Amino acid sequence: MAEIIQERIEDRVPELEQLERIGLFSHAEIKAIIKKASNLEYRIQRRALFKEDFISYVQYEINLLELIQRRRTRIGYSFKKDEIENSIVHRVQGVFRRASAKWKDDVQLWLSYIVFCKKWATKAQLSKVFSAMLAIHSNKPALWIMAAKWEMEDRLSSESARQLFLRALRFHPECPKLYQEYFRMELMHAEKLRKEKQEFEKAKMDVGNLDYPEEILKGELARIIYKNSVSIMKDAEFHVSLLSVAQLFDFATDLQKEIYDDLQALHTDDPLTWDYVARRELAMETQPAGEQPATKQARAVEVGRKEERCCAVYEEAVKTLPTEAMWKCYVNFCLERFAKKTSSQFLRERRLERTMMAFRKAHELRLLPEFQYKQWIELLLHQDFLKEALEVAVAGTESFRDSVMMWQMKLQVLIDSKSPDVAGLFEEAFVHLKAQVCLPLWISWAEWSEGAQSQEDTEAIFKKALLAVKGADSVTLKDKYLDWAYRSGGYKKARAVFKSLQESRPFSVDFFRKIIQFEKEQESCKMANLREYYERALREFGSVDYGLWIDYIKEELNHPLGRPANCGQIYWRAMKMLQGEPAEVFVAKHAMHQVGRL
Repeated sequence: MAEIIQERIEDRVPELEQLERIGLFSHAEIKAIIKKASNLEYRIQRRALFKEDFISYVQYEINLLELIQRRRTRIGYSFKKDEIENSIVHRVQGVFRRASAKWKDDVQLWLSYIVFCKKWATKAQLSKVFSAMLAIHSNKPALWIMAAKWEMEDRLSSESARQLFLRALRFHPECPKLYQEYFRMELMHAEKLRKEKQEFEKAKMDVGNLDYPEEILKGELARIIYKNSVSIMKDAEFHVSLLSVAQLFDFATDLQKEIYDDLQALHTDDPLTWDYVARRELAMETQPAGEQPATKQARAVEVGRKEERCCAVYEEAVKTLPTEAMWKCYVNFCLERFAKKTSSQFLRERRLERTMMAFRKAHELRLLPEFQYKQWIELLLHQDFLKEALEVAVAGTESFRDSVMMWQMKLQVLIDSKSPDVAGLFEEAFVHLKAQVCLPLWISWAEWSEGAQSQEDTEAIFKKALLAVKGADSVTLKDKYLDWAYRSGGYKKARAVFKSLQESRPFSVDFFRKIIQFEKEQESCKMANLREYYERALREFGSVDYGLWIDYIKEELNHPLGRPANCGQIYWRAMKMLQGEPAEVFVAKHAMHQVGRL
């Protein structure tokens, strides 16, 4: 192995001599490079190979290349690149080839190789890297797309990109993303040819001998891809995605119309089709060019007309396709338009009226989804329509009795309207809901009670909640209870709550950190209490939380009644309990703290 390493270092000598001769590096720096390179070569030549060693090698060489570039710029010397940079680039490529052959399945390694080649290598070399990667990772459509895009956009080779897409589709005949990108590529190719032809014609050059078939210029290849793909991918979402791509190209109006007509013919029973057709009305121009509305009021009226046309399509859609999904599209559109800012009072009022109407109709037909009941109630509350909000909330809880969200919305309405029935409704909600989903309601009840009821009532709610909520959910409740106790009754109350819960597992680390912080905020902070809290916290989390051990040691060192002599014992207890990475971090943090004290 020593002979191989020596040979590879000797291979570097010409480039190193050039670096020193032209003044980019000093003799001492060249010696340092040789030393570092020898170490890196040893690590990638040994019998047991590690990927990290190859990555370190590559990173060092890239850093060296960038440093050479900066120094060339500084001194203005741009010669001898073949002997210096190209030699380093070829060496890094060799390391990448070895690494990618050893760890073939590591996609990130391949991508790093590609990034390097894009910056430092030739286009021909990068094509070979893509080919090697795709030979191994042919099951990943995203990599095929990446390679084809590079061929199209960087190498300007439409034919190579086309071949890659065709090969990719043999492996993935039902991948929508591949069809979309292939379709886009052919339209880009047609657009590029059209621009070339226009430039030649502007220069009054004869294009008769050049290959510009009319079918290609019109996007016929893209049309063929469209026809083939929709015969395989038979869903409206895919169809709409191709139409969205086609609309990016002005010359493809005939293709756009064909796709649009097919969408309406083939997917009449899909809500997405109707949603697309309706929203398309917003983008359509109704005034001739140069005759657009001049005043704000006229523009608002024009926008209102467009929205009316959209809603007319939606109204037809919900009659033709009276489903929950279709009503969801209609309501979402109304909400989106209502959320748009406008200075026109007319538009705001019309949008609100239209949104309320859509909600009411969907509700009457029992086709309003649960989440949209929530949106409806929130809108009503925002507009201060409390009476209607309560009616909707009652209807929502009747339709979705096992939904925590609907009960929360109903309670929110009662709270906002200052109803005397809030406590009773909380009790009613728990009757209808499963205990394991009630945590948000218990927290809401306690938060409401804190502002509306006595401390005794609020504490009673917390105690009832802790009896009802078990397992991991109870952790959040205990944290909330301790916070409330400190806010309402100070440290004495918080300590009493902590004592009552200290054996009621499970806990969070924050539960103990809170009581420690509360203790430290007292004028007479007692070290004995801090020790008690730390010991209880470490009993629960001492095997995973190195921070508790560090903080415990700091308390013994910094508290006026602390015992620095205890720190050694705490340190060794930590070393026994902590394992793996937490133990390593603890040792490092402890060492830094010790250095900081010196």
